[in-house]
Amino acid sequence: MANRTEQQIGILYAAVAYVLWGVLPVYWKLLGDVGAEEILANRVIWSFVFMIGLLLLLKKWSLFLSTIQGFAKNKKQLVALTIASVLISINWFVYIWAVNSEQMIEASMGYYINPLVSVLLGILFFKEKLSPAQIVSFLFAIIGVLIMTFSYGSVPWIALTLAISFGLYGMAKKLIKMDSAVGLALETMVVTPIAGIYLIFFVGTENSFISDGWLTSLLLMGAGIATAVPLLFFAKGAQSIPLTMLGFLQYIAPTITLILGIFIYHESFTKTDLLAFTFIWAALTIFSLSKTKIASLLEVKMRKEKSTHI
Repeated sequence: MANRTEQQIGILYAAVAYVLWGVLPVYWKLLGDVGAEEILANRVIWSFVFMIGLLLLLKKWSLFLSTIQGFAKNKKQLVALTIASVLISINWFVYIWAVNSEQMIEASMGYYINPLVSVLLGILFFKEKLSPAQIVSFLFAIIGVLIMTFSYGSVPWIALTLAISFGLYGMAKKLIKMDSAVGLALETMVVTPIAGIYLIFFVGTENSFISDGWLTSLLLMGAGIATAVPLLFFAKGAQSIPLTMLGFLQYIAPTITLILGIFIYHESFTKTDLLAFTFIWAALTIFSLSKTKIASLLEVKMRKEKSTHI
């Protein structure tokens, strides 16, 4: 009973995380007059500041310092952490830029196809194998992306950049074994000097956020909390629920973003877009079902029947 209660709490934590990620574009829209690069720089710095405060509050400061000291003996982890930091920074920048450039619909597509990209990376780098159902899901997703490509007259680079950068980020994170709060603090620490240099360079110019008033400054500082909180909720939830459940929950965020883009911010959503998304949704449905116990049982049954016929 306790285990089931723990799982229900985990589902709640993960669902809240994905809902927060889904509505995050509303926050970036409030900063629509600020350049995406400035928002990113502030997001990195204030995320780091927030995480340092949180580590002190959670009494994980010694763990944070010992993890840094451990990099002297484990250079691979340091390299993986640096790569992860760069990848998540790219992902954040493209997403912020997309939201404030009225490209939320394409951004949502990026996070829809991200699970498929992660599987593709598993095939390329870890020699993982696909089931027949997963192969079909890939074909459907490719058709969806091709429809978008022909519709736009160009490759949907926002969606692909978001999906690939987050997929590679997830792969880099697999090589980093550390506490989630410490990991986020270290990731932001790596790129904080670059973000700081950028902001110092722009201080006193017309591009500096300071000239936009105290409200904008507070919103930029709040970007650290807006970034860290859903990540911490996600880490808490992911510890106690099955990956299959997590796989279904992850579609909450892009769905909310898509709804916001169409109905709140009135971005263009044509019949061709609907057709492309229909193929992608079909791909995700097949892909998600292929990971369930029912699909596994059916696959075993088919194999037995095939061996019987032989």
